[in-house]
Parts: sequence; C-alpha cells; structure tokens
Amino acid sequence: MTGDELTRALVIRGTFYRAIDPSFRQFAIAGSRSAGRYSRPHQPTLYLSSSVEGVEAAMIAHRDQRSPALEVMAVEVEARSIVDLRDTAALEATGVTFADAIAPWQETVASGGTPSSWAVRDTLVARGANGLIDPSRKKPGLWHLVLFRWNEADAPTVRLAK
Repeated sequence: MTGDELTRALVIRGTFYRAIDPSFRQFAIAGSRSAGRYSRPHQPTLYLSSSVEGVEAAMIAHRDQRSPALEVMAVEVEARSIVDLRDTAALEATGVTFADAIAPWQETVASGGTPSSWAVRDTLVARGANGLIDPSRKKPGLWHLVLFRWNEADAPTVRLAK
C-alpha cells in the first residue's frame, strides 16, 4: 500500500474510550509510554477502544498491572490513514500478517525479546499509516484503535469528549 493509498484509506471519526488512573487524568490523551503490543518502551502510543465493553475486554490482559480505581474516559477522534487488521486486503497490501499482529507479546518483552507486533507497527509507519484497528481477541466483534501519532501536523486529532 503506497502513501497515497493510505491517505485515501480508512477514515475514523467518533468517540472512543480509554482506561486511566484518575490521578493521571490530565495525561489521558498523552498515550502510553511503556511497552505495549504495538509500542516499544517510551514510544508514545494511544490505545483506545471503540466501546466501554472493549476497554473492559482489553484490560483482561492487564489484570496484574491494573490499578483497582481506573476510570474510563471518552475521547473524540478524527483519523485517516488507519489500517484495519480485520481487512485481509489491507493486510496483503501492507505486507503485514495477522499472525504477527496477534502473537503473544508480554512474555517476549519480559524476556528481553522483540515481539513481532512491533515489526507490524514499523511496517505500517514506514508505509504512512497513523494507526491501526486491532480486533479484540478477548471478545470477538469488539475492536480497538491504536494511534502511532496524533495532535501534530497531518496526524489524527484527539481531544477529550465533553
């Protein structure tokens, strides 16, 4: 998929949700700064869910790291150049495999390795993507939006919902 094709690719607009420790509310749209499925440590990445139920499903994988008092916040997003990992044609066009995207990552990172999902991000960024849609593995039918960049020139816009 070329940069021009990505520019015309999937456009996302709407309300998305994120779990945040209330004491860090002012940083709700700053993104994660720790290792994640699609982010190396200190690589800002904004992980959002398309529904509150999606947030709850995503947090299943983080139960041991989860603060008992997380708050779900709503954010408004307008984004273009998003690659939908549920779309086999998009996967083929970008050279990304779904297996690499969904491979376990936490144990790999804990043992000092590099998960294949980080290479998925690298490939998509190199092709001009601003983020991806990641289907929930905990609750089929739900999905998440992962932004690699936002609130900068030619990037998705994100703001707290009112």
